[in-house]
Amino acid sequence: MYCVYSDGGSRGNPGPSAYAIVVTKDGKTVHEHAEFLGVHTNNYAEYRGLIAGISKALELGADEVEFVMDSQLVIRQMTGQYRVKSPDMLALHEDAKNLASMIPKVTFTNVRRSERLIPRADALLNAEMDRHSGQ
Repeated sequence: MYCVYSDGGSRGNPGPSAYAIVVTKDGKTVHEHAEFLGVHTNNYAEYRGLIAGISKALELGADEVEFVMDSQLVIRQMTGQYRVKSPDMLALHEDAKNLASMIPKVTFTNVRRSERLIPRADALLNAEMDRHSGQ
């Protein structure tokens, strides 16, 4: 089974932002990636991280994936517990839902920032923002 840990963040809200993903298969890291996004909100960065993680899982041919994030808002929107109120987030949410629907078995799990590989994803996204701090 694959597990995708994603994190997104911005320094300021909005502010310089990035996301990072860590993909594991049977507990072993198979992929890490971080990307600078420019000036956006934290929620935008969180969704972009999730979308990147779903896209990578599809690329890897995963048929069972747990997506793990520390963003309670995004997880609850993806599971239908919360509705998406922001028009800016609606398109990202729809993209994530449509992509996730292509994977036969998907679960979304919310964890504290200190749990599992979220600290690794957080470190990757902060390193990416540091690299672009002059922009």
